[in-house]
Amino acid sequence: MNPFTFVIRLPLLPVRGVIRLATLIQGEAEKEMVNPVKIRRELEQVERARAAGQISDEQAAEFQRAAFAEFAEARRRPAAASAAEG
Repeated sequence: MNPFTFVIRLPLLPVRGVIRLATLIQGEAEKEMVNPVKIRRELEQVERARAAGQISDEQAAEFQRAAFAEFAEARRRPAAASAAEG
């Protein structure tokens, strides 16, 4: 990179840094969404709340359906993205 190009691109460096940071955060968030350990912990919390009478059986079943649907959708998203790129 010659000095002239560097001077022209210098004001854009913070923007590029923010974009890179946002991309990294998005990647980590997607990994966390499909983390089976996280899903299992949430389901265990729901089961404890149901057993303690804090939520009804219907609410627990709805949360379980939503958690599994979210997990399945998150698992499909990376596969669909890689198929679109290839």
